[in-house]
Amino acid sequence: MALLLDRLIGDPDWLWSRITHPVVFFGQAIGFVEKALNTGEVANTWLKVRGAVGILMLLAAAIGSGIVLARLFDVLGALGSLLEVVTVAIFLAQKSLADHVSRVAVGLRRGGVSGGRKEVSMIVGRDPSTLDEPGICRAAIESLAENFSDGVVAPAFWYAIAGLPGLLAYKMLNTADSMIGHRSPKYLRFGWASARLDDLANLPAARLSALLIAAGAYFKCGEEEAKNAIRVARRDHGFHRSPNSGWPEAAMAGAIGIQLAGPRVYGGVKVDEPMMNAAGRAAAAIEDIDAAVTVFYAACLVMTSAFAFGFLLLAAL
Repeated sequence: MALLLDRLIGDPDWLWSRITHPVVFFGQAIGFVEKALNTGEVANTWLKVRGAVGILMLLAAAIGSGIVLARLFDVLGALGSLLEVVTVAIFLAQKSLADHVSRVAVGLRRGGVSGGRKEVSMIVGRDPSTLDEPGICRAAIESLAENFSDGVVAPAFWYAIAGLPGLLAYKMLNTADSMIGHRSPKYLRFGWASARLDDLANLPAARLSALLIAAGAYFKCGEEEAKNAIRVARRDHGFHRSPNSGWPEAAMAGAIGIQLAGPRVYGGVKVDEPMMNAAGRAAAAIEDIDAAVTVFYAACLVMTSAFAFGFLLLAAL
């Protein structure tokens, strides 16, 4: 039900422009812990210890909050069930992700390369000024595939496994990774534990997302595209610097028949990686963004249907 609600409504601007999104509070908590612990001239090993203690404290707070909410919703009966559905939907990103990626295609159609660069800068960390039109299209599709894993599949997976405590813990960890898990001098040691735990938490979702993309490709493109998605994911996922992001990105590359990843620039630093699906088309086009969004929505529908089937099966037992 939460997946359906998120698919229909997403993250409406009229709501979150008036109230604070819960992830913002997560970010504030992470910022407070980072300022308190990532200070002073200390040994690198001690910074790692501090970072590990910090993320464990944050995860404990998230799990505790999830337990409190779960018990409160249980007490409220039917109203509590409705509130839980809404709460889970808030932490999913189907519609908002697809909307953001689709705006890149709209920007390219209306404003050319400059319009595409403006829109893609909202969703990727690479330097948009270095991107031509095919580069913009690749960046948008890569963002869609990667965030399908950690913005849709992983939250749903951890909620299914561990309820609200699991969902909130995952979102806290994923937010921490985005804030302090990168390899800048300031966070290289302090954010090490957050980055490694996030890799571990996303490991099952990344593999599942590749299978779901293949399933979406089967229904929207055909059997051969689905087989190619799985084939490319198995073969090329290791080309990505992330141990998880390569799975959905390679699957999407195979599904729509284009090359993804490859050399790109982050903050003036060039990341030189091989192309995934080297046999695919080198020049991604606006139509490929549309195709990727179509496959993405089909993959989301497959996942929602799988959860619905599982729920009905459990209810029957």
